[in-house]
Amino acid sequence: MDSIFDDAQSRLTEVFSRIDLPDDVRERLAHPKRSLTVSIPVRMDDGSLKVFTGHRVQFDDTRGPTKGGIRFHPDVTLDEVTSLSFWMTIKCAIMGLPFGGAKGGVVVNPKNLSLLEVERLSRGYVRAIADIIGPKRDIPAPDVYTNSTIMGWMADEYSTIRREQLPAVITGKPVHLNGSLGRESATGRGALHILDQWAELQGINPKETTVAIQGFGNAGYHFARLAFQHGYKIVAVSDSKGAIYTERGLHPDSVMEHKRQYQELKAIYCDTSVCETGDFTTFSNEELVTMKVDVLVLAALENVITIDNADRIQAKTILEIANGPITSQADAILNQHDITVLPDVLANAGGVTVSYFEWVQNRAGLYWEEEEVNERLAKFMRREAGHIFKRAEKEETTLRTAAYLHGVERIAGAIQERGTREYFTG
Repeated sequence: MDSIFDDAQSRLTEVFSRIDLPDDVRERLAHPKRSLTVSIPVRMDDGSLKVFTGHRVQFDDTRGPTKGGIRFHPDVTLDEVTSLSFWMTIKCAIMGLPFGGAKGGVVVNPKNLSLLEVERLSRGYVRAIADIIGPKRDIPAPDVYTNSTIMGWMADEYSTIRREQLPAVITGKPVHLNGSLGRESATGRGALHILDQWAELQGINPKETTVAIQGFGNAGYHFARLAFQHGYKIVAVSDSKGAIYTERGLHPDSVMEHKRQYQELKAIYCDTSVCETGDFTTFSNEELVTMKVDVLVLAALENVITIDNADRIQAKTILEIANGPITSQADAILNQHDITVLPDVLANAGGVTVSYFEWVQNRAGLYWEEEEVNERLAKFMRREAGHIFKRAEKEETTLRTAAYLHGVERIAGAIQERGTREYFTG
């Protein structure tokens, strides 16, 4: 497979053809500032020692300290982490946050570890990267297969190393460990704001809109729950084991409750304390992606839609909650078929936006009510989406290109303020 980072960088070709930027900007955005690969020795429950490989990439800090999640996944690579840190750089600029982009990952399947082993791995990872992170330098957060508990362990380990309480070093922490209210649902909630705003512009009625969600993890579940409350009809969801579909529509809370208890997806419908299983069809993740629905939500991993299946996509609109779920070649095919893509660098920015709110609260020592967090998130998401939707229409381009133009111009402005070749040569 081609490099994920090379494919991510190819998104800039269209951007650079539309705006006149100094060579300094192109050069800075072509290379990560810092890449660190570490070995993490962990004493396993059976007494054996196992060494895991971890990465942390800080892509660009022109606009502020770097920011980005940490994922635990068996397929983590340095190429993937570098790409994710690049997308975070663009995303933070799009949202107007005072951050650059970073990302981290450990090559591991956490499902094969005990909770004690996951804790030792989490603390070991922080010890390995402690010299390059910090509240004013690089602030990690949760990502695939990590959660608030893991972030709490990591923040505690960092505070132990530094011999002082520094909760702002990590975001996405449990609320009782200085986390922010509203953070857990932020990515899904932010994505729904984008879909709602797009629906309003297009005259789409949520109650007449069918939705399929590929990836029923934290972000996918919270999006499904909130979209269901808004009237959207969730007809299919999937996890790593497969997908379920019912024309009747699914009840996300009941499906998730069953999944947590039995580790499987079923069309469960609950009325107070009484639950029943409805008729549903099981099929593969690949089949879910190509099914006929109004909105396809991609909330799992990158490279889900490629040149191999792009021609078979039947959804009218695709909402990217995952990072990089559509390759650049597939993007071109979808555009030819008039399929609208609400891009990841905008659609999933709710998570990093509320992480920013958490960082602000940690540093100020003043905490907000959940309603205030949600109101601030809505303001940020709708403001930036409005700019991007208008720009796409004005310049007759895709929403992804409009989003990148919006973000890159902000990064370019920061780079130019520090001086470029044009400045120094007069």
